[in-house]
Amino acid sequence: MGVYHRADASFVDVKECLDMWPVFSFPALECMEYPQIDSAGLRCEVSDVDAIIRKSQGCRAAVRVLMTSASRGCDATLLRLLPSLGLVVSHGAGRDRIDSAALAARGIRLRCIAEAATEDVADHAMALTLMLFRNLPRAQDFVRSGGWGKGRFELSDSLSGACMGIAGLSGRIGQALAQRARAAGMTLAGLDRASNQDLGVPLFPDWKALARASDVLVLAVPGTPDLEGIVDAPVLDALGPRGRLVNVGRGTLVDTKTLIKALHEGRIAGAALDVLDTEPYVPAPLAAAPNLILTPHMAAQTRGHRGRAARIAEREILDFLAG
Repeated sequence: MGVYHRADASFVDVKECLDMWPVFSFPALECMEYPQIDSAGLRCEVSDVDAIIRKSQGCRAAVRVLMTSASRGCDATLLRLLPSLGLVVSHGAGRDRIDSAALAARGIRLRCIAEAATEDVADHAMALTLMLFRNLPRAQDFVRSGGWGKGRFELSDSLSGACMGIAGLSGRIGQALAQRARAAGMTLAGLDRASNQDLGVPLFPDWKALARASDVLVLAVPGTPDLEGIVDAPVLDALGPRGRLVNVGRGTLVDTKTLIKALHEGRIAGAALDVLDTEPYVPAPLAAAPNLILTPHMAAQTRGHRGRAARIAEREILDFLAG
């Protein structure tokens, strides 16, 4: 192992017994590799917070960077264990489990590696939209169950000419999704927000109006407290019996009980959810809805995303340590 010296940007071999690293990281996910950091002996992988607690005080005091994830987070208890911490790198966009106030109070920089997931999340949202419009899950069941030999499958709907309302239109994922929707011949709509003014898309004053204008409403916004349950009964009713809902944002955006009722009553045509407010638990009435597609919060779970995120994180950490 080695210790990084900022003054001359060199690495000096030391005895293993010194037990000191400038970077702590929770176990790397599949396809996440940090060749420059690891070849220099800068990183110590820790299984959990208890493993950090078991490290010596001197070892913990030497840590300047923590690598975590949106699912693991970083709370005040963890921060107290690392008195010299200057940078937290989190894989993913979610900040629900990160104590941003505690980081700010200590002057610790937070870097969420969200941009690496943009294209994959947009792909996933577009795939869910296509599955809903063309009834692909039911079509597969129809063929597998022998229905094809007995008659024609039900008619489905075209993407071309349909309107996709995007909540989060001006964001990275929203813009990547808009590009895909346009390529499929869809029209676009968004919320009347300052960030959307120059995008050349029809804008609507509130969520209900946006839903009414949309054939599919896609949620690509973070789950901030002010948006909790924003997709409620009035929004779903505005979407209507031919409308569809896609959520690749956060489960808390949707009033799940109301959605369950709307699906079973046919008040909307269908929904596709990559996130739930109860995940990983799926309420039985939700799972039983025939016009629902569920995926296990996997929109960003690709080898490409993991590799891109690891490269960005490694560059950020090396720049920080050299600064």
